[in-house]
Formats: sequence, structure tokens, C-alpha cells
Amino acid sequence: MTVDDLWFLADEARQRAEQAYHRLRRSHADADYLEPVHTRRVSRPRFRTLAARVKSTGTPYGVHTVVRRRDDEILLVRHEGVDLWVLPGGGVDGDEGFTEAARRELAEEAGITADYGGLAMATRVDIRCDGHQTWGVMPVYRARADEAAELSVNDPDEEISAARWFRVSELPPDTRDRDDLLSWYDHVAGD
Repeated sequence: MTVDDLWFLADEARQRAEQAYHRLRRSHADADYLEPVHTRRVSRPRFRTLAARVKSTGTPYGVHTVVRRRDDEILLVRHEGVDLWVLPGGGVDGDEGFTEAARRELAEEAGITADYGGLAMATRVDIRCDGHQTWGVMPVYRARADEAAELSVNDPDEEISAARWFRVSELPPDTRDRDDLLSWYDHVAGD
């Protein structure tokens, strides 16, 4: 891909991100959700990969779910590719909607279903590399799980090695976007 091609890819991705973001906001107009912003500086090959994902779906890292059990526990999964505890989630397949993708990923990565209650966060991810930039949205849905739900990992990508409940006050230090999760929990405490 030439430099101009990379610029065009970034521009097309930005347009798709704007469409996805506005559609997400319209469909959750009455929701009370957070809108964190993160910047990722990446290599040229990674920029191409992420921009292509955004061009296709509007999201560079897919969709995720913050699942609560009781009032003080959050579900995290161990992602071996990044060596961190993360929210269950992943890429959007084909014509799949965001919520549909979130439900599928939750079932694959933790083996459970949950009652979805709307949007928790609409994270803006700014992606930069060598003077090129684009962005995408990362929807994070909120859900509640039954206390008796048994966790089991059945990840077809074999990236997830464990699923576990954590008390919010005891989230591991190696939790991706830990500050966002704590801010969200403080925002909704008591819901």
C-alpha cells in the first residue's frame, strides 16, 4: 500500500467510524453512558489492520460487555495475546449488529448469557502512526448475570485462557482499561 493509499484507508475508516458512532448514539439516546477517549500509537502494519477493521465495522477492537454479578463483581477474561485481564468481547462478524456480537463473544469467552441493559461506554479510540490518524468507536455494553452462572471458556480463537469474577475493589492491576471500569462502576454504583 502506498502512502496515499494509507491516507485514503484512514479517511474511509474515519467516515465509517462517524457513521457507527452516530448510529450508536441514536440507538442509546436515553442511556447514561461514559465516553472515554484513548489514543493508540501503532506500527504501520497494525495501523493498516485497525483502519481496515474500522472501515468494515466502525470499531477497531470490536464490542465488549461489562457483566456484573451481585452489585460488587465484574467478569473479566484472561487474554493471552495481550497478557491482560479484559472485558469479554471481540470482533463484529459480517452483518452482525454490535449487541449481537457482544452476546456471541460473551458466550464464547465466558460460556454464559446475561441480561443486557444498554450501553455502558462508547469509547473513542484514536489510532495514530507516522502522521496518519483515524479513529473508531468501541462499544461496551452493560449486562447482569445470574449468580449461579457457571463460567467456561470456549473461545474459537484460543486467545482466552480463563474467565473469572472479580470484586470491583480487587480488580487485578493488569486489567486493561482498569481506570475506565472503575469510573464506570462509580458512575453506576447502586444501579
